[in-house]
Amino acid sequence: MNTTVVVILALAVGTYAFRLVGPVLHGRVTVPPRVQELASAGAVVLLAALLATGALTESGGFAGWARPAGVLTGAVLAWRRVPFPVVVLAAATVTALLRLAGVG
Repeated sequence: MNTTVVVILALAVGTYAFRLVGPVLHGRVTVPPRVQELASAGAVVLLAALLATGALTESGGFAGWARPAGVLTGAVLAWRRVPFPVVVLAAATVTALLRLAGVG
């Protein structure tokens, strides 16, 4: 087996183990409220970082202004609880129109 296959299998086993731990340990381990708060905050920070890197970078450089404008449009509409298909279409439309206008 080559190294890539071994790494993929190790990640698959690790992912399955993480998914199995929840049901197995449910009710046996009590997580303190402070740890729950920190985990929730950490998840929000990771999602924000993923959003920022996906919206602002492309091939190691700045992605241009059209993509962040589309992401901002989608974020505002999602925050206002607009239906998801409308959010996606509006964000894509804003991005496409700005690119068509040459904003990039």
